[in-house]
Amino acid sequence: MPQTAEVVVVGAGIVGASIAWHLTRRGCREVLLVEREMHQGLGSTGKSMGGVRAQFATDVNIRMSLYSIPFFARFEEEVGHPSGYQAHGYLFMATSDQHVAYLRRNMARQRELGLTNVEWLTAGDIARAVPFVRVDDVRGGTFCPTDGFVDPHLVMTGFTQGALAGGATLWKGVTVERITTEGGRVTGVDTTRGHVSAPVVVTAAGPWAAALAETAGADLPVTPLRRMLVPTEPFPGLPERLPMVIDMSTGFHFRPEARGLLLAWNDPAEQPGVHTGVRPGFIEQILTRAVERVPAFADLEVNPRRAWAGLYEMSPDHHGILGPAHGVTGLFHANGFSGHGVMHSPASGRIVAELIVDGRSETVDWQPMAADRFARGAVLHETAVL
Repeated sequence: MPQTAEVVVVGAGIVGASIAWHLTRRGCREVLLVEREMHQGLGSTGKSMGGVRAQFATDVNIRMSLYSIPFFARFEEEVGHPSGYQAHGYLFMATSDQHVAYLRRNMARQRELGLTNVEWLTAGDIARAVPFVRVDDVRGGTFCPTDGFVDPHLVMTGFTQGALAGGATLWKGVTVERITTEGGRVTGVDTTRGHVSAPVVVTAAGPWAAALAETAGADLPVTPLRRMLVPTEPFPGLPERLPMVIDMSTGFHFRPEARGLLLAWNDPAEQPGVHTGVRPGFIEQILTRAVERVPAFADLEVNPRRAWAGLYEMSPDHHGILGPAHGVTGLFHANGFSGHGVMHSPASGRIVAELIVDGRSETVDWQPMAADRFARGAVLHETAVL
């Protein structure tokens, strides 16, 4: 029997699930969500740190967050499932005149766009808020109390269950081998479960999306890049509402995780590629930076076997690639978020669904993230990348 769908969404992580949910909310019932793994969330979603923030440098990222974070706050009301949103805040600490100017410039633009609760903290303010952090070289910083964390698996599950209740279908353990086209127009997908005819296909396959897009003749400049995270054992004396703390002098950052901490540092020497193991020596490197900023972390206990690595899908300008593919009718992208896929999943899901169903979206000005921007030379420049 022929298999058909209105829309095939390739990749059932948090972004793909959000797109499917938003499509069904807009009346699209024949949505097929295809996941190559036997379980959802084994890719970038399940490896995410779960941070959500509006403290960005570019207008489009700020706006994406201004839509998405309030959505996470009311997620259970909207979707019928918890998101795990915790508004602990993000604290960026500046250690140079350059950092101070950068944060103040970003803060001014964030306030202009509606993030009215972002504030400037002095070194003394920071010492009182996070008393165990060394601030002798800190010049100040910015703090936004509505930044925080979500549980990516809970969000993905909520979107998926809502989409299925709305009529969508989920295939797990099925690989999309190619996107089929005719005359520059999408006709469906070939999968390990057979061909599916569909006029619309969405690539939401994260680091693996570029190869898939290429089968349709579309250029999707997305490159996988490893990011490693180190959870600690329980650590006594943590403040009740410890924020995400970012040391701008090294890029080291940490947040609470259960009764311990989750440590992160993006190694500038990391090379692109599908590397999913924790590099030997990384834990020592990150602990060195941890103790430099928080001397009490010399007593941190870490089980190396609990550390993990995931993949960012990096675009050339560190912004998502969203909307219609360049040169292929019926193909849509939701990729290249460069570490911001989880936090922007509500906005990206709604935008893509509106573009498919209505042919336009006014939720957020998504045009700066359009797939053809690279051909037009209209690249963005986001410097607030963690």
